[in-house]
Amino acid sequence: METNTNNLSLKIRKIGIREPVFVIAEIGINHNGDINIAKQLIDVAVKSGADAVKFQKRTIDIVYTTEELAKPRENPFGTTNGDLKRALELGQKEYEEINKYCKEKRILWFASCWDEASVDFMNQFNPVCYKIASACLTDDGLLKYTRAKGKPIILSTGMSTIEEIYHAVEVLGREDLSILHCVATYPAQNSELNLSIIKSLQEKFPDIPIGYSGHEVGLAPSLFAVVLGATIIERHITLNRSMWGSDQSASIEPQGFERLVRDIRTFEDAKGDGIKRVLESEIPIREKLRRK
Repeated sequence: METNTNNLSLKIRKIGIREPVFVIAEIGINHNGDINIAKQLIDVAVKSGADAVKFQKRTIDIVYTTEELAKPRENPFGTTNGDLKRALELGQKEYEEINKYCKEKRILWFASCWDEASVDFMNQFNPVCYKIASACLTDDGLLKYTRAKGKPIILSTGMSTIEEIYHAVEVLGREDLSILHCVATYPAQNSELNLSIIKSLQEKFPDIPIGYSGHEVGLAPSLFAVVLGATIIERHITLNRSMWGSDQSASIEPQGFERLVRDIRTFEDAKGDGIKRVLESEIPIREKLRRK
């Protein structure tokens, strides 16, 4: 049975099984609050041939409780969890620079918005789509608020039951929606990835493009996801996995990300259409070697 026949329309091209895999380089918070690192990571994505970069936007005092922010946590920016969270959050000036820089580099950009105020903040930049983070999948209010912006939505499904995914899809509606299989551990072990869920989701949601957001170490599982039919691949990128930060160890360094995108495009080129035929390039060899 053919699955994922629906296409998710983005500004430059479409997403679907008959389209090239849409590759997202997730910068997230790997910029460590530094706009210059953010720009370097955008450069990595562009050089590698990614289709888009993704950031993360939160209104700290809404997403986190006062008690959570006050918890002791030694970090490069202070001694509390709040010091860390606020330092990693880019603001108006930085996102204006990101918007300008991505336009100059001709690469799409968008963000995971963890609260309604962040959705409104990002809306000023007219993003090509919105991402719903795995942590927000059960937040019906945020799902409805994001959908009301009238943009395509990409839904991550880490730490979720299939019943929760069905409910989120019911809340969001199926139009201009895609779903990413995801395991929300950083980094994820290969034995946890359960890539067969990609096929399961294709069967359960045949009208919705299914992709994969990976947090594993290495490149092969993401390529395997493409072989299994993932129409979107999202991976965290970093300048160096030894950099400070909670997501760095589950990220891909520049050379590795470039290889991943190259291998995805190689598979797409080699995949073909499944119809067995004699190629023109085979005809001289056939005439030479075949006796009948």
